[in-house]
Amino acid sequence: MTFQISVPDVYPLSFVDDNDHEKTNLALLYDRYKDRFTTFPKEKGWMTEDLYMYQGFWHQSKNVVSVETVMATQDSFKAHPSDVYLATLPKSGTTWLKALAFAIVNRNRYKNKPPSTHPLQNSNPHNCLPFVETEVLRTSPTYDNAHTPRLYATHMPYTSLPQSILDSSCRIVYMCRNPKDVLVSLFHFANSLRGQSRDLMTFEEGFDMFCKGVIPNGPYWDHVNRYYKVSLEQPTRILFLTYEEMKMDTRNNVKLLAKFLGHPFTEEEEGKGVVEEIMSLCGFENLSEVNKHGSLSIGIPNHAFFREGKVGDWRNHLTIEMGQNVDQITKEKFHCWDLLLNTCL
Repeated sequence: MTFQISVPDVYPLSFVDDNDHEKTNLALLYDRYKDRFTTFPKEKGWMTEDLYMYQGFWHQSKNVVSVETVMATQDSFKAHPSDVYLATLPKSGTTWLKALAFAIVNRNRYKNKPPSTHPLQNSNPHNCLPFVETEVLRTSPTYDNAHTPRLYATHMPYTSLPQSILDSSCRIVYMCRNPKDVLVSLFHFANSLRGQSRDLMTFEEGFDMFCKGVIPNGPYWDHVNRYYKVSLEQPTRILFLTYEEMKMDTRNNVKLLAKFLGHPFTEEEEGKGVVEEIMSLCGFENLSEVNKHGSLSIGIPNHAFFREGKVGDWRNHLTIEMGQNVDQITKEKFHCWDLLLNTCL
């Protein structure tokens, strides 16, 4: 059955509440939850000063996607049965997946308008599709009653999702990426955001932390494992994608994503090249060009989300021994899952 996902125009999504409100609300959440999470196990952070372990996973603090916003989301967020959530670990293709989902479900809205006016030609995908974790920072919700079903992204582990999501019939799209490429991408991303107040992380330091599972929203293997297991149990509810397959066969996977989202391409659209237009619009080359300048309201430069976007860049960073170490952990964690092993080794 086809259902419609309505996403507001990009500008209502680009943190219409001014940044001061967001910072104020984040500070209030920190004060509300700090007596709890500051007692949790703690490790040195990648982008933020510390990571705290909550419900078996590491989370940043004083960040829009953080232990505070996860806890607040669990306490207050109410899912709708028709919601769709795009779930990823950081640096696993989140920006690309957001762009594709936004372009797919909104293609009819912009088809008769000049291409240059499309939101993805003028703004970062993160401004077009919100993280569910950021809803608790808004003075008004992203979606009003006229915009249902709703489309959100999240970095939360499956077991940390709000109970209202777990209990609902909403759909989830999960995308995983080879852990060695996630490590490399996260390393470069973290160093680009550290600024002058903190020393740059060495690759060896990042490698050791990654192998211990100490990354934002990690351990990597536990995050992927749980979503994959549930996708096998509930294949009509969770669509499990891999970054590598998306890169290798983008056209068929975009069609698969569109069908899962309830917006399958018609034969006429395929004949007119609509699938290819969306692929081009959301491609790395176009998005990186659009996002050369400017920054998100949270201060992250737009260009920080577009470094390489390649499969296998880990070979330029990991030694043979490092690669073998990550592969061994992956085999131990994914020993039952042939698809994951084939993707992640």
